[in-house]
Amino acid sequence: MKKSLFCVLSVAAVIGTALTSTAASAAVTANAPTGGDPNTTMTFTVTVGALTLTAPASADLGSGAPGTTITGALGATTVTDNRALLTAAWTVTASSTAFTTGGGTGNETIPASDASYDPGEITTTGTITTTGTDITLSGTPAPVVVGSAGVGNNTATWDPTIAVNVPPQAVGGIYTATLTQSVS
Repeated sequence: MKKSLFCVLSVAAVIGTALTSTAASAAVTANAPTGGDPNTTMTFTVTVGALTLTAPASADLGSGAPGTTITGALGATTVTDNRALLTAAWTVTASSTAFTTGGGTGNETIPASDASYDPGEITTTGTITTTGTDITLSGTPAPVVVGSAGVGNNTATWDPTIAVNVPPQAVGGIYTATLTQSVS
């Protein structure tokens, strides 16, 4: 009797193992394509960067007599948008201090509003639509180049022209002002 009970338990154990093995095999087969070739899920990451603006540290606009307009190129100004956005947009603004020489008295100062900023031709890379706007400079930032309808990384470069109307009462000297451009 002991032998028959042992045989019955052994047979039950073998059948249970076979059923478990068959169920596991069926689960593995369900995830593999026909023919047993395995699938591999692959991933990668597209990295993102920053939105930056570069411009010359200084520019000599030239020279001229009182009562004339002095016009000069500022030098290459470049927006680099490495944010890798689905919908990219940005705006560059410009503002300026007054132009002064000597002690900065009334006749040694030319207001920023006597100068203009013309972005001129804009060259782009990537996908971005740019619009430039001529402005009269002031101490308040005003949009000069707008980028819109961008996708992914892009750049825009222009060489703005600054024109300063020198008042007839201006005194001789080297006039200096600070132009501030920013991007957001």
